[in-house]
Amino acid sequence: MAPTPTEGPHVTEPQPPIEPDTKDWTWVLVRPCAECGTDVSAMGPKDVAAAVRDSLPRWRAALERPHVAQRPDPATWSPLEYGAHVRDVFRVMRFRLDLMLTTENPEFPDWDQDATALEDAYAEQDPPAVVVALADAGRAFADGLEAVRRRDCERMGRRSNGSVFTVETLARYAWHDVAHHLHDVGA
Repeated sequence: MAPTPTEGPHVTEPQPPIEPDTKDWTWVLVRPCAECGTDVSAMGPKDVAAAVRDSLPRWRAALERPHVAQRPDPATWSPLEYGAHVRDVFRVMRFRLDLMLTTENPEFPDWDQDATALEDAYAEQDPPAVVVALADAGRAFADGLEAVRRRDCERMGRRSNGSVFTVETLARYAWHDVAHHLHDVGA
């Protein structure tokens, strides 16, 4: 008999939603993050690709810990939830990268990460499946970054809130998100 979503090794009970993060994190493009210490200001797409690849074993280790679905407190995601989020960050950023390389100054479709966490039940996902999907998505994003030609680094795209990115700053922004969440899970 298969365990129900509230049984088994990774989930003990449904998790309440986390307060949405409404900060505009684009400032990390110009100064180091005081919370995690990450400085992305000098990174190019290939640097970010290497950092993404180097992060994958750290994510695997974090997601293979006992009690991976346990939140450290009610207001903080568990390592499992962070891992599912990072998997989706890789997917969204790969999509945005491809859009920037194939479309002139695209506006990115909005992505509500907090709604996605609830709709996709991050806290109830299978940790080994998240490990595999995160690694696949991370490698795909890194592959895309490694293929960026120097002349394409300044191609632009924008969010609906008006934030403008180049291919290079999108890569930097994405890496900060991943590195920050490695810090969040202590990996």
